[in-house]
Amino acid sequence: MSNFLARVPHWLRTAALVLLSAIAAALLTAASGWMYFHPSVDRTDGVVYSTRRGQDLTMDIIRPKHPNGLAIALMVSGGWKSKKAGETPVWLMAPVLRAGYTVFAICHISQPGETVTEIVEDMHRGVRFVRYHAQEYGIDPNRIGVTGGSAGGHLGLILATRGGPGDPNAPDPVDRESSAVQAAALFYPVTDLLNLGSSTEYTGPGRPPKSFIKAFGVEHATLDEWKLIGHDASPIYFITKDMAPTLIYHGDADTLVPLEQSQRFRARAAELGVDVPLVVHPGGKHGWPTMLFDEFHFIRWFDQHLKSPKP
Repeated sequence: MSNFLARVPHWLRTAALVLLSAIAAALLTAASGWMYFHPSVDRTDGVVYSTRRGQDLTMDIIRPKHPNGLAIALMVSGGWKSKKAGETPVWLMAPVLRAGYTVFAICHISQPGETVTEIVEDMHRGVRFVRYHAQEYGIDPNRIGVTGGSAGGHLGLILATRGGPGDPNAPDPVDRESSAVQAAALFYPVTDLLNLGSSTEYTGPGRPPKSFIKAFGVEHATLDEWKLIGHDASPIYFITKDMAPTLIYHGDADTLVPLEQSQRFRARAAELGVDVPLVVHPGGKHGWPTMLFDEFHFIRWFDQHLKSPKP
């Protein structure tokens, strides 16, 4: 063998060593990446937080190995359709979990099984449930963040703008709790259902998105009735100086939820003296391959607004 190697040209041996080193480095990087996105967690799936029409509404509670006592509510929704109990993968929230945040992946009944209005009500209920059980879950009830994308971003923005006190006279103590969140970091949320602009879902001024008419339960509604429903489900009409600090990431090539949805939300907030940072992803459509890495920016946002909350 030594004689054979001695006959191999030096340049070829060098090239082989470089190649083997590159392969080893690639394997090590891949292994490290796999390990990073599969952190050790303690998860409890299918925790029932309410019921609707005889169906359980559930959330998955994913607790990191070294929790920091802070919570992130994940809106498990795309097109207002939800994953089911146990279907939220750990890798999806790996950076947040490694930063110590306990994740509450709140599911709902997918539309049209329930309307978007009902889904919004259920997300309020989910946050109230988390807050009521805060001591049990080892989190601070006054420091809860929210995240999500698309419909999940819309639901998160609803909570950021409309989350608030519960009913002090409610028979269920969960419903007496607040549904307010203290920070939001969201991807391409729907902000104004009455003005879809250049969206591929646009069918005319003030009309519901064409693929989601059943989702809003407005098949037989008049235009005036839809305007009331669409208004109440549009975060842009509920911006106040007291809304949760909100960060938005949006792609400039998104045709389903155009960038203008976030731009108009930011502009309206600015008119009211509220700063809503908007990070535009060049060429980003309705989602992009590197979104997972944007979570690191979300973590910094949550660290800034949850670790040092306003008094």
